[in-house]
Formats: sequence, C-alpha cells, structure tokens
Amino acid sequence: MDRQRIDKWLWHARLVRTRSAAAALAAAGHVRINGLRIDAPSRAVRPGDVVTVALDRTVRVLKVLGFAERRGSAADARVLCEDLEPRSERAGPAAPLARRAAGAGRPTKHERRAMSRFIGGDDEV
Repeated sequence: MDRQRIDKWLWHARLVRTRSAAAALAAAGHVRINGLRIDAPSRAVRPGDVVTVALDRTVRVLKVLGFAERRGSAADARVLCEDLEPRSERAGPAAPLARRAAGAGRPTKHERRAMSRFIGGDDEV
C-alpha cells in the first residue's frame, strides 16, 4: 500500500476509538495534512506526510511512517507514526491541584465557597 484514507489511518494508529469518530474529526476540519486543512475523511495520506490532529485539549503532530491492513495492538500502532512533538511539550504545563489534605475533615462553609469560586461555580452554596 502506498496510501490510505485518513479516517482509516487515524483509527489504525489508535488516535481515536472508532472509525466513525475519525471520519467526524476529519469532516469537522480538525485534521491537517502537510499544513493543509482537510474536510473529507476520504483524503489519502502517504508515508512521509505530516498529520496534525486537534484532539480534545491537545494537538498532536505526527509523521506517517506506514499503514496497516487491520487495526492491531498499541505496539502495532506505534510503528505507523512518529510523534514530532518534543517530550517536554507533550506533558503540558502542570495545572495547580485543588486538593485538601487527607484527614482534614469536612470543609467549612468558608472553604466550600472558596472552592466554588476556584472552580468557577456560583458563590451560593
């Protein structure tokens, strides 16, 4: 094989759970091949193409290395692509954790209101 549909490749590379989700991602314009936005899941990718995929809160930049006839294991999927993102950028910035100390008991009314403001809820608790 010298090319494959983008929706099949995304599914085989295990970037999405279902092929229909891959097709919807491509149809919505969240996939770019070599920097060009695509709007059809039938667009073909070839080895050496750079695929940029906007997933939930991340953007993945991958280089196509090969194709598969069937969807295999995660180890098989790692052979299909090369991640072009540096490892430090993949982890992302560390978000501040809003956790209470273990054994601290129930939060007081003042603490509940502070937590509600922190997570963006309304103050009326």
